[in-house]
Amino acid sequence: QVQLVESGGGLVQAGGSLRLSCAASGRPFSMYTMGWFRQTPGKEREFVASINESGGRTYYADSVKGRFTISRDNVKNTVYLQMNSLKPEDTAVYYCAAYYGSGRNYYTRASYNYWGQGTQVTVSS
Repeated sequence: QVQLVESGGGLVQAGGSLRLSCAASGRPFSMYTMGWFRQTPGKEREFVASINESGGRTYYADSVKGRFTISRDNVKNTVYLQMNSLKPEDTAVYYCAAYYGSGRNYYTRASYNYWGQGTQVTVSS
């Protein structure tokens, strides 16, 4: 079992930056693949970024590639999402997620066993 708590959301102007954090507690953090997803009202929760257990491999949705960076600190039990060059279409509730084990698709919502409560990001034009 792992508990996830996101922070760092807020209101920012287009072109600005935010850094989201997700603090984990419970089982050893380094055992888990971590991901960020986002959701807007009336839409499916969509994949944003993922990072493997060691932090050596990262993956991004095409819509955020080159603007967002996922990273993790396995000593602080925290995963980050640095968001630069934000656009109004990035406005959403952002969720941190985790799963343990291999053979899963990192971009699929169903792969993740644990979820945070979400943090709102609003980008104004």
